[in-house]
Amino acid sequence: MPHYHERMDSVLVNTVQHHPANRSGRDFVVGDLHGCVDALRYLLRDIAFDPARDRLFSVGDLVDRGQHSEEALALLDKPWFHAVLGNHEDTLCGVADGRLRRQWWYGIGGIWAASLSDERLQHYAERLRTLPLVRVVGSGKERFNILHAEFFGTDAELDAGNFSAETRQQLLWGRDLALGNGDPLRQHGLSLTYCGHTPMRDIQQIGSQIFIDTGAFGPGGKLTIVEPQALRRWSISVEAARESGAAALALP
Repeated sequence: MPHYHERMDSVLVNTVQHHPANRSGRDFVVGDLHGCVDALRYLLRDIAFDPARDRLFSVGDLVDRGQHSEEALALLDKPWFHAVLGNHEDTLCGVADGRLRRQWWYGIGGIWAASLSDERLQHYAERLRTLPLVRVVGSGKERFNILHAEFFGTDAELDAGNFSAETRQQLLWGRDLALGNGDPLRQHGLSLTYCGHTPMRDIQQIGSQIFIDTGAFGPGGKLTIVEPQALRRWSISVEAARESGAAALALP
């Protein structure tokens, strides 16, 4: 049974999704993609990603700012790709629902959708509404969590998924922890939690959270993939990936 459902535009959505530990392959987590699919192509080749055995989890923000938002959304159809909802996907859904103006979205990077029909936008929104706010992988000492921005509480509170509107806002938009305004002690009892949302120069752990958005879309930024169990990481800029011919690489 699902832990909790919330109703969004008459569509029931699981807020927390659990995944068993991967006994046959490896698990990876990728930072905010923001349409930087060429960098992802490069990194998947670099880590010798095996789509039959490996899994790639995403901290959200697949779309906006980079050049290939629609290609990033197509990843949702890959059986090995597991994303949580990011604030940019939440914004897309708000525009599709008529709760937010397109012009506001364009101002935070949604200009790629200027030529999209309302029908196409609605199609993407319906798919994005099925994404959870949180993914939990494994259990016990092996466990790690994935969410977009931040969470203050324990694993048990995260698992319950009974999120208030304020907590949902924090999960998608919060920056208190990253900016030094949130108390890491409020995360006592929270397993290592991989997140994005706030771009960092390099991977950084604050409290129980590991921030892996290294600004793939911006000048000097890179896309980062981490392998939690092996404590390994890989990064590449979009420019360097393209110079190496990554645009011609097929996704698994």
